[in-house]
Amino acid sequence: MSMDFTPAPSPDEEIASLKTLTTVIYGLYALSLFFGVSAIVAIVLNYIKREDAQGTWLESHFKWQIGTFWWSLLWFVVGAITFIILIGWIVWAVAFVWFIYRIAKGWLNLNDNKPMPVQ
Repeated sequence: MSMDFTPAPSPDEEIASLKTLTTVIYGLYALSLFFGVSAIVAIVLNYIKREDAQGTWLESHFKWQIGTFWWSLLWFVVGAITFIILIGWIVWAVAFVWFIYRIAKGWLNLNDNKPMPVQ
C-alpha cells in the first residue's frame, strides 16, 4: 500500500504564489478598462483567495483591490444616474482617473513587496 505524500508548500512558496495571483488580479482590473467583465473575474478571485492572504502583507492588497472594485462600481452607478444632467461625465472621468491610480499604486507597491496603507 503506497501513500502519496505531497509536502505542504513552505511559507515562502505560499507568499510567492499569492503574490503571483495578486499580480494577475491587478492585471484583470487593468484589463477591465477595455473588457469590463474581467473585473468580475478579479473580484471573484479576491473573495475566493482572501482567506489565504489573511495574516500576510498581501492581505492589504486584497483589501485594496476589493475596495477599489466596490467604490468604482458605486461611482459608475452614480455617474450613470447623473448622466442625464451631464454631471455623470465628470463623475465618470474622476472615477476613471482614481481607478487607474489605485491599480498603478497597488501594482507598484506589490512589485516592491510593500503592503498597501490601511483603508
